[in-house]
Amino acid sequence: MDTVEYRAVSTQPSAPPAGGAETPSKPRAAPLPRQLSEVEFRVLCGAGPSCRIDAGETLFRKGEIGRSMYVIESGEIRLEFGDGQPHKVLGAREFFGELALFIGNHARVAGAVAHTPCSLRTIEYPAFDHLLETEPAILAQFMRRSFTYLVASEQSLIANLKRRNQDLLATLDSLRQTQTLLSTANRLVRTDELTGMTNRRGLYEYLETIDERRVGGMHLVLLLVDLDHFKLINDHHGHLIGDDVLRAVATEVGQLAASCDLACRLGGDEFALLAQIDDAGALEALAARIVTAVRALRFATPSETLTVTVSVGASLCTAAADWSVWYSQADAALYRAKSEGSNTWNVHA
Repeated sequence: MDTVEYRAVSTQPSAPPAGGAETPSKPRAAPLPRQLSEVEFRVLCGAGPSCRIDAGETLFRKGEIGRSMYVIESGEIRLEFGDGQPHKVLGAREFFGELALFIGNHARVAGAVAHTPCSLRTIEYPAFDHLLETEPAILAQFMRRSFTYLVASEQSLIANLKRRNQDLLATLDSLRQTQTLLSTANRLVRTDELTGMTNRRGLYEYLETIDERRVGGMHLVLLLVDLDHFKLINDHHGHLIGDDVLRAVATEVGQLAASCDLACRLGGDEFALLAQIDDAGALEALAARIVTAVRALRFATPSETLTVTVSVGASLCTAAADWSVWYSQADAALYRAKSEGSNTWNVHA
């Protein structure tokens, strides 16, 4: 469902106050739940072009397939639901039509008409998809709040339209899709898009519960994996091949992670593996396996001659220290591996 109930537009004149006394002015209402925050408003407005429409101009009609959402910069938009339902009016910093982007090809449940002259921002799916990549935290917050309010609105709609089984089934289907999209939004916040690995944000969430994930009798270790001469790969073979290399290395590192481990991409050409091993002696063996697995990679034409190598720095993660110490020790070991000519590993003493 595109929108939720805001305020009804009454066509009946209001009754004068008793005794002819003037009605005292009311305090300004608190911000509506679907009004955008300053940050959300700025980010969303930056994603779409501005347009102006005159009072009485129709933006879209009920039943049309939506392909964009709108943010109101100024003026008011009237939503006309029909079927005896009152109109709704939206004002500045409010949005509507978002399900056209959330689930795609969504039939508008109301027509939209300019109640007054309006300035709008039109946000299409490519721009919204780009925001999911560049501003995932803000978009996840925006979508989570939107879905919560949409669910409340759709529950109200179900209560009012029980007699219409077709509308009820469509609403339930929308709820299932919004729940799936909320899970997807949360996953995007924690996942590196290129490789599918956990990203740095997901790593930090993992570290918050690391004590609960420890297996008794096992040693926690950190391995930093850095591609050797990755800039040359991009320069000589192109960024598409560079992306293939990053995905291939991510696969190799991920395959060496046990169910209690976490493999992640820290950014650029740097990966990390937080692993639990039986004894300290297994750390060097695990680092060697990563180096050997990557060195064995081969790529299809036009890069069949491309040889990829990595350097690995590893360290034991002492319980008395935290991530910054673990990372510093593993990074020092990685630096030594690079100094030794790369394509090798080094374990922090």
